[in-house]
Formats: sequence, structure tokens, C-alpha cells
Amino acid sequence: MLSEKSAMTVRATLPTVGAAIGTITERFYERLFAAHPALLRDLFNRGNQAAGLQKQALAGSIAAFATYLVDHPDERPDAMLGRIAHKHASLGVTADQYKIVHEHLFAAIAEVLGEDATPEVTDAWDEVYWLMANALIAIEDRLYAERGVLAGDVWRAWTVAVRTEETADCATFRLRPADGAPAPAFKPGQYVSVQVELADGARQIRQYSLSSAPGAELRSITVKRVTGEPDGEVSGHLHAHLRAGDALRVSAPYGDLVLDADDAPLLLASAGIGCTPMVSMLERLAATGHRSPVTVVHADRSPAAHPLRADHMALTARLPDAEAHFWYEDPEPGHPAGRTGLVDLATVPVASGTRAYLCGPLPFMRAVRTQLLAKGVAAADIHYEVFGPDLWLARD
Repeated sequence: MLSEKSAMTVRATLPTVGAAIGTITERFYERLFAAHPALLRDLFNRGNQAAGLQKQALAGSIAAFATYLVDHPDERPDAMLGRIAHKHASLGVTADQYKIVHEHLFAAIAEVLGEDATPEVTDAWDEVYWLMANALIAIEDRLYAERGVLAGDVWRAWTVAVRTEETADCATFRLRPADGAPAPAFKPGQYVSVQVELADGARQIRQYSLSSAPGAELRSITVKRVTGEPDGEVSGHLHAHLRAGDALRVSAPYGDLVLDADDAPLLLASAGIGCTPMVSMLERLAATGHRSPVTVVHADRSPAAHPLRADHMALTARLPDAEAHFWYEDPEPGHPAGRTGLVDLATVPVASGTRAYLCGPLPFMRAVRTQLLAKGVAAADIHYEVFGPDLWLARD
């Protein structure tokens, strides 16, 4: 709980700090990486840093947390904290790194705000920071304990058993622990971090959803090669170099978008490579004989570009009360005309009490969420996963 004095100061300075938060976080990362270049080389996503996405996510999370504290003084934004903590745990973040972040963040605040950074102001925002940091540290410690790993020591050697080309730019890698020990359990919808050593010596990390069934002998990740400005360093490396028999460093599974498969009707909506956690969820539903209604929605460029399309269709067909609705920008002949272009749920029945899971680009998820709310789905029943920095800030 934020102290009354600090709450007043934070409320009064939110407009000033909020207006400058983008500049503050930019200066923070400049200072942080100048002092600790290994963090950029081996922990932070260099692509997201180059695109400015990580800066936006950090700025948004700080502003959202502070706003929540002053608007709800007796509560915490646990959904947002839990999402961040799962991502941190998958990266092996440790408590001592929060002290490093604090040092450079508050130096950046003082530099950017200048005379406005009075002792009263910095003390109040210091309280906000440590409330957030200590909450994250506590959640991350619990997550490490649940996985039976030491704080930060999440990595394990795995071996590629099979590589399958799914589409022109997507490949599935089926993995097994290199030591022959059992693979750790996971929940449908969770992800793992993958760490690779690149040509320049950097050990970059990315998260990939597990696309296999939780009880399967092998663990599968389906990776889309990222192209653009910049190209994906890790996805490109995996596509170019990873073959059957090769070794890979993989984290314990984490993630807060997990299937709660009770008797509620379900809607699983995805776009592009966002289908991977949905396929894992469908695997579990089919394996457990789920009988409640399941609506599957997916959007893609074309049937040929749709990763795991055969699995998506076959698993839906195995459920007794399920329908799949696929939208394609460039459909094949005979595809329903109403399923061309962007997802439009106007003609898709959505049962009362539906619980929805969304994964895909942010514009897609925002559009689907808006349509689901209009159809009467409760906001608390719409859950989502973001591939990359969470700029949506756990709206569920």
C-alpha cells in the first residue's frame, strides 16, 4: 500500500512524470547498457530495444502501476504483476538486478525532470518503484520454487529430436531433455524461453509457446522466422542452423495464459503464429474428452501460411461440440466469402458464459475483444497472450 503522503505526491506529479516517462525510460536504458553491456548482449531482446518496444512496455507498466496505486489504494494490479513476473522468471531475472534497475532509473528521472525532481517527488516515486519491485521479486521467488529451480537458474540442455517444416516461414522443433530425465510439466498456453549463441557471441533469448500436449513425450515449439526491420535474430538462427540432434538451452515453462477447462463454453481466437498456444489447449481438451462448446477462430494470410493448420482442424474435429472459423486474406477457391479478410464475429454464435483466450498481434486482439464485449462476454473472461513486450498491460 502506498503511504498517504506519497500517494498525494504521485497523484500530483503523474501528469509531469507521465509526459516525460518515454524520455526517462530511453535515458534509463542508455545508462543501464553503458554500465552493464552484458545485459543487452545476453538478457534484453536487442530487436525490441532497436524498435523501441521495450521502452514503451517499461514506461507503460510504471505509469499503469502508479495510476492503479493512487486509484485503488487498498489493492494491487496482480494481473499485470503476474504477467511481468512470469516473463522475468522465464528469463532468469534475480532480485539483485532490481537494485541495478533502480540505480539507473532514478538517475534518469533526476536528469530528465531536473528541478522538478525534488526530494519529496523522488521519495514518493521511489516508494512506487519498490512496491512494484518487491511484489515482482516475491512472485518470481514463488515461481522459481514451484519449478524446483534456484532463482535465476532456469536453463536446461535439450536436444532436437525432430524438425518439421510447417509453412514457408514456420518450423516445429520437437525437443527432449538432453539428460534423459522427465520433461517438466506445463499447462496448455504456457511458453519457454530459448537461449542461443549468435555469431557475435551474444546469447539472446526469446519466448516460444509450447504447441504440444502437456502429456506428450516430446515438447514442441513452432517458430516463425521474423523478417523486417530488423530481422529476428533468434528465429533466423533457429531456422538456419537448428537440426535434429542439435542442442538447445531451454527454460522451465512459464506463462499466465493457461487453460481453465471447466464446463464453461470456450472461444480460442488466434492470428498467425498465435495459434501455437491454442493448439496446445485443443490437444488438452481433446485428450480429456471436453464436451462443452468450443469455438475456434483463426486469421491468417492464406491457408498455406497458416501454421499447424492440419492440427488446428483435426483437433477441433475431435471435440463433440466444436466449430472452427478460419479467415484468410488470400483464401483458396471454395473458401466461404464471409471468411475473407479481417475476423468478423457477427455471424459466429458465442454462448452465454463463454471464456475467451486470445493470441496474436495487438490490433487483432483489440478488435476481437471489442466484438466479444459487444456480444456480452464479460471482460474478466477475456484472456490474452502477447508475443513480445506487453503494450496492452494485462487488460483482463
